[in-house]
Amino acid sequence: MSAIVLFMAGIAAIAGWWLSQQRLGAKPWLEEGALGEFRGGSASPLPAAKLGLGVFLAVVGSLFALFISAYLMRMESIDWRALPVPRVLWFNTAVLIVSSGALQSAVIAARRDDADRVLLGLLAGAVAAVVFLIGQLLAWQQLNAAGYFLAANPANAFFYLITAVHGLHLLGGLVVLGRTTVRAWRGVATPRLRLSVELCAMYWHFLLLVWLVLLVLLTGWADDFAAICRQLLS
Repeated sequence: MSAIVLFMAGIAAIAGWWLSQQRLGAKPWLEEGALGEFRGGSASPLPAAKLGLGVFLAVVGSLFALFISAYLMRMESIDWRALPVPRVLWFNTAVLIVSSGALQSAVIAARRDDADRVLLGLLAGAVAAVVFLIGQLLAWQQLNAAGYFLAANPANAFFYLITAVHGLHLLGGLVVLGRTTVRAWRGVATPRLRLSVELCAMYWHFLLLVWLVLLVLLTGWADDFAAICRQLLS
């Protein structure tokens, strides 16, 4: 439960900051000046697509928070036997960081109206994401070859479940990223691609953050965190 509480507190803080930037407390009937000046405002309205993605990421984050909470509670059982973490996960993590960085570079290029660098960033991000998924499948294969099967132990089941759910979300993001890359390849004007590129980058940064949290959990670094949470709740 502590993981869920901490996550929801973070979401509430981010939502509160975002709402404070949207001039929700403004009273337009009391504003002075030309109508055009008020419409411009000091803060541009958030596109509906970004708002929708933010809500979706909050839901996905809540799902992973539930997984983390269940993991922390289940690992206290006597039948829990931690499995060794394949070394390929470290390589996969580096690849996912590269993928996220490539998409961020595409965002910067889109803001500069640099079509070539936008396409390069999108392609690099997509290729790195595919390599990450292949690496995850390789990690599964290594564990199976070593006898760590899905139903052999609760720790095994959690590892396969958590990595599979994360991989499925990344795979879904690849569909959208692929469509954006095709549009860039066909020469669609960069200003028209900018929002799509920013949405892809937001999604990738979120999945990278989730994966780093999961990596801490799966490598056993979460043991100290669980002990601290128990002390706080006691």
